Amino acid sequence: MLKKVLFLATILLLSFVATAQDVTISESEGWLESAFVKWTPVNGADSYNVYYSGEGVTNKKIDNQLIRCYNGYNRADILGLKAGTYTISVAAVVSGTEGPKTTTSNITVLEQDRTGFAFSNGRVPGAYKADGTPKDNAVILYITENSKNTVSLNVTGATSNPCVGLQTILEGFKKGNDTRPLIIRLIGQITDFDYMLNGDIVIENKNNAASYITLEGVGDDATADGWGIRIKNASNIEIRNIGSMNVDSGEGDNIGLQQDNDYIWVHNVDFFYGGAGGDSDQAKGDGALDCKKSTYVTFSYNHFWDSGKCNLLGLSEDPNDDLYITYHHNWYDHSDSRHPRVRFYSAHVYNNYYDGNSKYGIGATEGSSVFSEGNYFRNCKYPMLTSMQGSDVYDESKAANDYSDMPTFSKEDGGTIKAFNNYIETPRRFVAYGDTNFPSPTADFDAYVVSNRNDQVPSSVTSAYGANTYDNFDTDNAIMYSYTPDSPTEARDKVMQYAGRVKGGDFKWTFDNAVDDTSYDVNPALKAALTSYTTTLVCTQGEAPPTPEVALTAYPGDGLVELNWTVTNFNATSYEVYRDTDSDPAGRTKLSTITDANTLTYTDNTVTNETEYFYWIVADSAVESDAVSATPSNIAPPPPASSDEIHNFTTSGVASTFYTITGNLSTSKGTVTYNELTLTQCLKMESATSITFNTSAVATLTLVFNEGETRRVKINGTTYNAVNGVLEIELTAGAQEITKGDSMNLYYMSVEYDTLNIEDKETTQLKVYPNPVSDIVYINSVSKVEKVEIYSIQGALVLKTANTNIKEVNMSQLKTGTYLIKIYTNSGVTDKILIKR
Repeated sequence: MLKKVLFLATILLLSFVATAQDVTISESEGWLESAFVKWTPVNGADSYNVYYSGEGVTNKKIDNQLIRCYNGYNRADILGLKAGTYTISVAAVVSGTEGPKTTTSNITVLEQDRTGFAFSNGRVPGAYKADGTPKDNAVILYITENSKNTVSLNVTGATSNPCVGLQTILEGFKKGNDTRPLIIRLIGQITDFDYMLNGDIVIENKNNAASYITLEGVGDDATADGWGIRIKNASNIEIRNIGSMNVDSGEGDNIGLQQDNDYIWVHNVDFFYGGAGGDSDQAKGDGALDCKKSTYVTFSYNHFWDSGKCNLLGLSEDPNDDLYITYHHNWYDHSDSRHPRVRFYSAHVYNNYYDGNSKYGIGATEGSSVFSEGNYFRNCKYPMLTSMQGSDVYDESKAANDYSDMPTFSKEDGGTIKAFNNYIETPRRFVAYGDTNFPSPTADFDAYVVSNRNDQVPSSVTSAYGANTYDNFDTDNAIMYSYTPDSPTEARDKVMQYAGRVKGGDFKWTFDNAVDDTSYDVNPALKAALTSYTTTLVCTQGEAPPTPEVALTAYPGDGLVELNWTVTNFNATSYEVYRDTDSDPAGRTKLSTITDANTLTYTDNTVTNETEYFYWIVADSAVESDAVSATPSNIAPPPPASSDEIHNFTTSGVASTFYTITGNLSTSKGTVTYNELTLTQCLKMESATSITFNTSAVATLTLVFNEGETRRVKINGTTYNAVNGVLEIELTAGAQEITKGDSMNLYYMSVEYDTLNIEDKETTQLKVYPNPVSDIVYINSVSKVEKVEIYSIQGALVLKTANTNIKEVNMSQLKTGTYLIKIYTNSGVTDKILIKR
């Protein structure tokens, strides 16, 4: 166990002699009713105060939780601002004394686009006013990974108070008795809560028109990782500025409007892959943002990243219900289908960017009326489809309709799409009503195209199946709202700038149009990047900071010892290296001080063979590693105290004398073949699952999951991804624990000790660290490294380095994901799997 020496204690000691320092601001910018500032950490500061001024506000101090630290910088976000001009000031606090303020230049804050049916009848969904500021008497809750299960609030009418945990708090509001506006702010990467409802956080307020709830993310990195959001029996709900990924809830949707909702606004959300479902069309997850039995809804400025099924709209509603929804300025970024797929509803679909869609854009069924206006379709296979007619049933190979094999929408009756001022680039097929270039264009059409926005669709225009007509909701002043559409090109540019989280979010990805425009398969590199995603957030002001740690390893050779170390939870600027011939730090000798923070390797070449040495690394004179021993020698070391340990869940269940296993077994998760074994029983990796054991020396851990599995498992708190169903990592000696990262099924595991003698190690042993890696990966090899190649998980060469003796490779330019590193030495070639954060 590493010694936990608090960095904070050292800071407080230094602060007695520290002098106040100016803060150096590195970046500041306004956004949609919010703004942010970044700055370089100040030596000796134990906290920061952040203020903002503008639009009638002077030097207003923001909440502590909005101030966070990351590796190498600090950041504060200010939410709930009116549109206008502001400045932000930052001051370091040393020993309780605020230092001088550094103030940004003027920054511009823009207003949110509050357009669409959600704002009908004077409603403003969510806990913010129409000007962007919090509604009167609003309650603000902050949710971090550390506080997610302990946050508490007294809620009027709750079964018991205080309500503890987010879902319990929301269940208090479910009764509809507490009408205080509620703002819930997520900070950083939030994984599964201890208490959810079938894997979802569920928002309800008994349709109380006086109740308002906003669930939002702070900054560019707020992430709902693994859990979904469900809304039902609710009014005046807003969800915004969240990244939703890896959802594996029972309901399956990233965000779902389930039943009996009205005045709902979901905007500026990044929708990423969910966990694979059981159906063949759920490889990318179930629905991204679905809506059923709800009305007066707006979905706007959302970014759908290669989603399989984006927006299901309607399921079993009454066709006579007044169901109204708006989709505008959404980025359907290489997503496949349902943009939206409409039953029954009157839907206004305008100013969206369809960007390389492999199946179809808008689909109208079951008497729905869809007004498609000012959208930009770039390489969308079928921009608009109406069920059982036109392009939906046309078989190009036969040059005729095929009503049995071609239909997209389960052979449902058709709806009607009215189309105006859309830009359509390279469609596979698009049939406008009456276009004589196609057969039967008044029966087999995709959409009724008008030359003026206010033109109505005549009642004589009916769907081929169901004889349904368009309801002309969009020209009815009693129903339709006021708005000013952009041109398709303006809409595309605005969508690319503002869709998704602040500044596009912290997750970056570039699609290959040549491949991704037409593919509806899972992108394995994108999938691996999402399942291995880890926040770079280090701490939130007001919470106890994580304890800095130093981990040290020593590799003995003939007449030398090489030391490698890693530092977590803060950036050290210097390292002191100590040595002794016993494990007592008293009397140890200081060998060196290293001030190059990128040099995390030190070689001690002043040792004597066959003498046991003990080493320590101290970072910034405060955070110290445990002692690590090494004995340089040509003599083979004694074998490890324990033999290799293999566990087969099919034959042994959870019984083991080496592993302590807690969890549930299953025989219904498939069969795996590994090492000529047929494995039929697995351990389910769930929240309560734990496997603990101790290793007596360096060993290789192998875990075997379902074939093709790429999701995550945690080992000693660090997340690793399986590669094609197998994970292999090297463990140091000591206590080990395996826990859930994602829901997976473990069939087999082994711990294999390295029994090579020292001579063998000098020619074959090779260390690559750290793994996962952020920027620099280091290579420790007795043999000379002559060339390094890095390949994507698809096998493409993405980086190549050739030199006389390579010790490190810079991977900072590579995207987040899983890679294969191939290392060429004068003793042979070694392949290893690397995870790039």
